[in-house]
Amino acid sequence: MVFGSGAIGALALSTVFGTGVAAADDYAGQKYSDASSAASDAGQTVVVAARVGDKVSQDDCLVTRSQSAPFADGSGVPVASTVQFYLNCNGGYATAGTPGPSLGSPEGRAAKAAADEAAAEAESEQEAALAAVSTPNQ
Repeated sequence: MVFGSGAIGALALSTVFGTGVAAADDYAGQKYSDASSAASDAGQTVVVAARVGDKVSQDDCLVTRSQSAPFADGSGVPVASTVQFYLNCNGGYATAGTPGPSLGSPEGRAAKAAADEAAAEAESEQEAALAAVSTPNQ
């Protein structure tokens, strides 16, 4: 009876505190084009394991997670130089006609803020170009 309750207690503690160490994902959150370049520079071969959505080009898709390839080559040797990417190609944030992260989420707010900033910068550049062209006698 004492042995059984001790085993149950150890199981409960391992569930609460965990048994493994979480590894950081170096590519999650990056655009596919940037993440695949970084992986290639590190000597890895990139394989798209899964893709959700089709609203943006593959280079602009967001890497939601990555992992080392969980398989072996034909001789049974683990494939160490391949990394799998899981992509979200829906877009940076949800709009009436486009799926994506909600503006209520940190990801959606960050994407919307970046898009607004890029639009404001483009508008400022356009206004400056028009002012330079339409200024008489100069």
